[in-house]
Amino acid sequence: MLRTLDIRDLLIIDRLELGFQPGLNVLTGETGAGKSILLDALGFVLGWRGRAELVRSGAAQGEVTAVFDLPAGHAAQDVLAEAGLPGGGELILRRVNTRDGRKTAWVNDRRAGGEVLRALSDCLVELHGQQDDRGLLNRSGHLDLLDSYAETGVLRGKTRDAWRALTAARKALAGAEAELAEMRTEEAFLRHAVAELDALDPVPGEEAELDRRRRLMQAAEKIRADVARAHEALGYDGAEGLIANALRWLEDVAERAEGQLEEPIATLGRTLTELGEAEQGVGRFLQALDIDPGELEQTEERLFAIRALARKHGVAPDDLGVFAGGLRDKLAALDGGASGLQALQQAVAAAEESYGGRAGALSSARVAAAGSLDAAMAGELAPLKMERAVFTTEITAAEAGPQGHDAVAFTVATNPGAPSGPLNKIASGGELSRFLLALKVCLTQGTPGLTMIFDEIDRGVGGATADAVGRRLAALAGDAQVLVVTHSPQVAARGAHHWQVAKRVEGGATLSTVTPLDDGARVDEIARMLAGDTVTDEARGAARALLAG
Repeated sequence: MLRTLDIRDLLIIDRLELGFQPGLNVLTGETGAGKSILLDALGFVLGWRGRAELVRSGAAQGEVTAVFDLPAGHAAQDVLAEAGLPGGGELILRRVNTRDGRKTAWVNDRRAGGEVLRALSDCLVELHGQQDDRGLLNRSGHLDLLDSYAETGVLRGKTRDAWRALTAARKALAGAEAELAEMRTEEAFLRHAVAELDALDPVPGEEAELDRRRRLMQAAEKIRADVARAHEALGYDGAEGLIANALRWLEDVAERAEGQLEEPIATLGRTLTELGEAEQGVGRFLQALDIDPGELEQTEERLFAIRALARKHGVAPDDLGVFAGGLRDKLAALDGGASGLQALQQAVAAAEESYGGRAGALSSARVAAAGSLDAAMAGELAPLKMERAVFTTEITAAEAGPQGHDAVAFTVATNPGAPSGPLNKIASGGELSRFLLALKVCLTQGTPGLTMIFDEIDRGVGGATADAVGRRLAALAGDAQVLVVTHSPQVAARGAHHWQVAKRVEGGATLSTVTPLDDGARVDEIARMLAGDTVTDEARGAARALLAG
């Protein structure tokens, strides 16, 4: 409930503090006195988009503070918790607008942005007028309004989850189909490439080894003669024989050399051993140089084949094996694609069935709620002198989506047998006011802690009809706080609390004031609304009769 509204230096208000009460609060006054400015001020502190220039002429900044009482479990508590703001039984909103257009807001003394203010506004205040700025005339919002009335939050959540699952399943199937189609376009290449790679079967490091072997075989004829001569020089007919003879000769005279030949003899023994090892190594190499011309040809053919495949596929020779594995995987996926698609198709079918069930349950709930809403509207229209009018909630098939497969539209027929159509196309100004009032009453039932504001909802009606509107507003205010800006004396008379909005000129500046009215002042104000500028005793009597009614 809105408890207080404090306005400073906004438009034609210098300083104004209002204390509102539960029940029906009415604001009356001459046209242009500033009643709409109060709503502008409330909208400003709630983050609504409104006038760009709000600061009073001559002031550095304008400021609005609104204080709300929050009962336990109020939806605003959840908004505060999600935004990391302090909660409690009292909510204080404060917003400042400087002359240069900068806006700053606080929620319970914590800085907050416009999005938080608007989120709080959605569960604190319902503003409604003939221009329907809350969207009752906008067909695109009727689905949400019916769902809110039907309390389908859980069903909508399940339907939304099922739609997401269906969308994901369809996306996976479409992706697999596209991938399979792309692979099929290169199926011939895949099969040829895999067969070619399998036939060659290269291994990492093979290209380097083949290149080394090829170079060796190419050089063999050039170096074989020198290697053979070196091998002969190292053998028994060469160095080995000479050293062996020298060693034998020295050993024959060693006993007569008084030990002086022992070290040379030992050195020559080691030399013979190492010379033998060298001779064997050169011999092995010499054998390796015995090249078969056919082997060279085979080595070159395989080396060139590996390099050609590497160039063809744009990979390093050592990576051909890994590349071949990737192609085999693609081919396996292609060969197994049909079974994979079948599994994905089954997943889509299951998701469609799940979504259909969820959306069907949601649709059934909407149909039941539509009947209930139509009946409730009939009950609301009768006291508003529109018992012959027919309100219908039409539900038609729509493209499936996260909110189900229904389209919802509120239509009316003002008389039996007359064609039905959208509210703003069929109803006259006075009828539209009553339709919207009745719809607002039905849609906001069961919404605790909501302040409902009606801005000249009674425009275009008078007499008994205006009285019926006033009575319905008073009944609505029995369970909620209702603020009404009105020019109708019949409506004003039903208020539990009454404020008069007036203008005054002070120091050459026009300022707006709001005055709470006691019983006597209410008689005079309602008499003014009945009679105009000249208030007669007859008008006061009529005012007393309205207040007593």
